[in-house]
Amino acid sequence: MAYKASGAGYADVAAHFRTLIQDGELTPGDALPSVQEIREQFDVSAKTVSRALSVLKSEGLATGRGSLGTVVTSRPRVASTGAARIDRLSRTGQPYAAGETSTDHVAMLRSCADPDIAEQLGIELHDEIVVRRRVFLQDGRPTVVALSCLHPRALAAVPELLTPGQLRPFWQTTYTERTGRTVTRSPERRGARLASASELEALQVVAPPTAAVPVLVLHTAFHDDDGPIEVWEDVYAPGLWQVSSAV
Repeated sequence: MAYKASGAGYADVAAHFRTLIQDGELTPGDALPSVQEIREQFDVSAKTVSRALSVLKSEGLATGRGSLGTVVTSRPRVASTGAARIDRLSRTGQPYAAGETSTDHVAMLRSCADPDIAEQLGIELHDEIVVRRRVFLQDGRPTVVALSCLHPRALAAVPELLTPGQLRPFWQTTYTERTGRTVTRSPERRGARLASASELEALQVVAPPTAAVPVLVLHTAFHDDDGPIEVWEDVYAPGLWQVSSAV
């Protein structure tokens, strides 16, 4: 946690501890340093520390706990975005946040029947693509059904994409090493639609057969010098807060 920044503002102090929480260096139940320790660490006033801690509490990242001071909270109804997972991975090398796991990893070749995915990948509808699917869980509870839809040229460079299970290292790292092409990320697109029966089953949502269950959907597109190469689709369980930081 070594950090020294003379004249730091409360937002800087809050951002420092937010990153430690997001990266798992501080986990639920851990105590943050005392007000005096934070003052000395950042060379700031007690008022600045108080404002920074208030920000973390308002975000649900921390709470007051009597003699323990300020501690990190558990956030079972919050799930991070795909972009946030990549940011955390690049900073820490860790694919999961505290309490997060994934299951039901599937890899397959499929005809692309989704017009939106086909358009984002720059292919014709029903062209064959690689689809990788997994379900993220937080403390054992399903939170996100995640699809990676990949252009066929990605498979040519990284045939391991058809291997079920988590790829180590991240496939884009392997792609860049083998081709020399850097993969960049576009801003996330957010929307909503009705969940499919298979998505409800994966998320363990029990609903009447005729019920329409709306879900939040995020799309993240990736490109290299030759154009689109991957689209992520994250489908969030009903009732979850989605955040762009890597909690």
